[in-house]
Amino acid sequence: MKLKLVALSVALLATGAAFADTLSKVKASGVVTMGVRDSSGALSYTLGDGKYTGYHVEICQRILANLEKAAERKLEVKYQPVTSQNRIPLVQNGTVDIECGSTTNNATRQKDVAFVVTTFVEEVRIAVKANSGITSVAQLSGKTVATTTGTTSVQTLRKNKRATGVEFKEIFGKDHSDSFLLLESGRADAFVMDGSILAGNIATAKKPSDFKIVGEVLSVEPIAIMIRKDDPLLKRLADDTVKGMIKSGEMNKLWTKWFLSPIPPKNTKVGLALSASTKAAWDNPNDKPMEEYAQK
Repeated sequence: MKLKLVALSVALLATGAAFADTLSKVKASGVVTMGVRDSSGALSYTLGDGKYTGYHVEICQRILANLEKAAERKLEVKYQPVTSQNRIPLVQNGTVDIECGSTTNNATRQKDVAFVVTTFVEEVRIAVKANSGITSVAQLSGKTVATTTGTTSVQTLRKNKRATGVEFKEIFGKDHSDSFLLLESGRADAFVMDGSILAGNIATAKKPSDFKIVGEVLSVEPIAIMIRKDDPLLKRLADDTVKGMIKSGEMNKLWTKWFLSPIPPKNTKVGLALSASTKAAWDNPNDKPMEEYAQK
């Protein structure tokens, strides 16, 4: 790995590459910044006091451990909370070196940033209160539906609204915990979002049995770790790290840890089985956007 990275770096310098790659940046500063989310289900969430954990946070920690080896120096890892609205700009402008949240890889975003090979394939669903009687999109007529500003679920919600002709009021949370609070407090009748995020917020609710995930799958989306565009050094290192974790069985162990076992801080289970779609992504690692994935 080290020799390959050095060779690639030399090649880039020889061609007069204008951008500063992440490896050079962190080697000079001794600091690398990980973008994290406060409430992205078991993928990335806060434990308080500036501490973050989750499935994607752990995968990113493995990537950064290999980045540290490549840099040949100890790196200080700083955690930068990001939101659905600012995550892409913060990666683009260099504030965040690697974003470890719950970001959908799609064609539009690939114009601005790059994605590591897919680690999770998500299904967008609906969360409601268990006693609501709502079981499908058709029953959202006249209801108030929440989702999170800056997410692909906003487009998914409107697309389904047009397709079904069902009229409902849209309300937006600034982050996933805020959107779930809209449902929990009764200001929204439903919360449309990635199934893992819905399950994670339900698992950590005051009374998880008060909520359930219902209805048809509204969208299938590849979720991936995000990095800056035009940084082949980090892209190769990150992809190789993920591929190695898949091959060794470590990825499967992480899935069991974060989705099938009790997780902090409340030691509740998300209870999300490994889907055939995610397993297929592991069997054939790729960074294809949602649009291509949907054509399969």
